[in-house]
Amino acid sequence: MKKILIITFALISTLSHSQERDFEKPNYKKIKKNIKKKNSNLYYNSLMTRFRNADSTMNLKEKRHLYYGYTFNKDYAPYSGSNYRDSIKPLLDKEKLDSLDLTKCIEFADAMLLHNPFDLNAMNYKSYALEQMGNITDYKKLYHQAITIYDAIFSSGNGKSRKEAFYVIEISHEYKVLNILGFQWGGSQSKIESYDYLTLAENEWEIEGLYFDVSPALSVLSDMFD
Repeated sequence: MKKILIITFALISTLSHSQERDFEKPNYKKIKKNIKKKNSNLYYNSLMTRFRNADSTMNLKEKRHLYYGYTFNKDYAPYSGSNYRDSIKPLLDKEKLDSLDLTKCIEFADAMLLHNPFDLNAMNYKSYALEQMGNITDYKKLYHQAITIYDAIFSSGNGKSRKEAFYVIEISHEYKVLNILGFQWGGSQSKIESYDYLTLAENEWEIEGLYFDVSPALSVLSDMFD
């Protein structure tokens, strides 16, 4: 199965023109407080409903509260995987998928997204199947959902230093960021306090690596071993 990216626009300007952008680190304490306010546009249940409905009118503040606010959800489990991930693997190894394969791919991807609504790999698989089936309506909905996630991440930093790190709630999102920016992983990942540092393969921008703050995921990992 051909691996594709559902986001096609260039985001490399995030790095090359960082001085022109104002990044904002997520204030998790403030976000936790805001998403509990039932009469607010930041109330988490309302945000998740809008996300699942692929509401393209969400503003950046709402997107950030949706994405980073998920770390306070009882289902937040960044190190657990869906059983359907193994089910979809045989399909991914095929050169070409028939209509039944495509239907199964969507079913498995939907099951993965039910387990984790921000599973970018599942979105990738589903987008491919929808495109092949000519289901443009659902493809566009998935596109808007992915945009929501990436908008939140790319509003947090540019990754060039720990001070300007990208903030992600899952380790797997680090590699998706690399793909979106057009980089290839350089093969090395190192932990520096609450940050992940990924080296990059040689690139025309001569960027050696990117920093990611993964503090929510590390907090869950720490609790698992306490």
